[in-house]
Amino acid sequence: MRGEVAIVGYGETPVSRARVDKGEQRLTAEEYYAWAMELTLNNCGLTKQDFDGQGLGVIGAIWPHSEIWSAEIVQNLGISPKLLLRADHGGASAAALLLQSAFAIHSGLVDIVLCLGADAPMSVQNGSGLRTWRYELDHLIPYGMMGPNSMIAFVMQRHMFQYGTKREQFGKISVAQRYNAGLNPNAYLRNPITIDDYLKSRPISDPILLLDAVISVNGGLGFVVASAKKAKQLTEKPVYLLGFGEKHNYSHGSIYQPDVTVTGVTQAARDAFKMAKAKQEEISFFQPYDDYTAIVLMQFEDAGFCKKGDGGKFVENNDLTLKGDLPTNTGGGQLSAGQPGMAGGFVHVVEAVRQLKDEAGGRQVKGAEFGFVTGLGGLTFGGNLVNSFALILSSEVPK
Repeated sequence: MRGEVAIVGYGETPVSRARVDKGEQRLTAEEYYAWAMELTLNNCGLTKQDFDGQGLGVIGAIWPHSEIWSAEIVQNLGISPKLLLRADHGGASAAALLLQSAFAIHSGLVDIVLCLGADAPMSVQNGSGLRTWRYELDHLIPYGMMGPNSMIAFVMQRHMFQYGTKREQFGKISVAQRYNAGLNPNAYLRNPITIDDYLKSRPISDPILLLDAVISVNGGLGFVVASAKKAKQLTEKPVYLLGFGEKHNYSHGSIYQPDVTVTGVTQAARDAFKMAKAKQEEISFFQPYDDYTAIVLMQFEDAGFCKKGDGGKFVENNDLTLKGDLPTNTGGGQLSAGQPGMAGGFVHVVEAVRQLKDEAGGRQVKGAEFGFVTGLGGLTFGGNLVNSFALILSSEVPK
């Protein structure tokens, strides 16, 4: 499947914290879906009718929690696709939709698929509609746990204990991504920060500080996947899927307590690089899923950019900004640009496509040819993230 499908265009709405008192919009997830679709179609020069009899992919949202959410969305958008996909992989949902679309196109079922992700967590009033995992309700909250913040705090603490990773090394990730966000007009947080700012940010769940974690926003994004043949008819600059890998419930079956400092990216990345016939040193930029700085640092290790345990040293010795050795989350990632709820993983895919189409403006990575993207989702009980995806995208298909 190497190079058989490509992304031809994308869309991204402005983001919001729904601060009406500050002049921000308070829209619903459904409204963001419609907005993201409009922007994506305009970018590709397509209409809704072009997807009648083709494919549509959507994801879930924090609220509402309808069992027929995909049916509601397809009616709201006014499309009659032959194929309707839904991903519920959390932060890995965008990558999951991309691969499902690729499989459907590879099979000959459809030629093009419109993939959309939108969410409005900041518009949910008084916590109504919010749900969580059953194990969290039964085994974590009664003991004072704070959900994902507390769970990743254990992971981050373990990495620091096991490998001697320093707070400042995590902080450099936050500072670098904020620098990149300063060149992204759609990033919610754009003011530069220093390591000192990072270290002085308030504690969330020791050792996690405020600037270690994402900022939640409302927003919507989308992209269109097409066969390589169709892609050339739709755009002069297709972005090809060269390689991919996915792994789920990575720590299952371990005889001993699983090593929480390891993610399924270990296997997913290996498969992606093998399929793409690429090496880590060929990567022009890295768009890792970044719900927390600790997760970013561990992915440098798991993806093979450095040895396990050397993530802190790697961050310390490399420039992660747009000017550096390995530009990382070139638009600021979710740490600074914002996490639009369940659509968070779209941030990384869309930014990679923008870079490879040479449309990133002031934050463009010069000569970008190969982009590496990950998607992670779902915190498991007593382990790490459940869903792990790795994607290698390129502006051309090397021989």
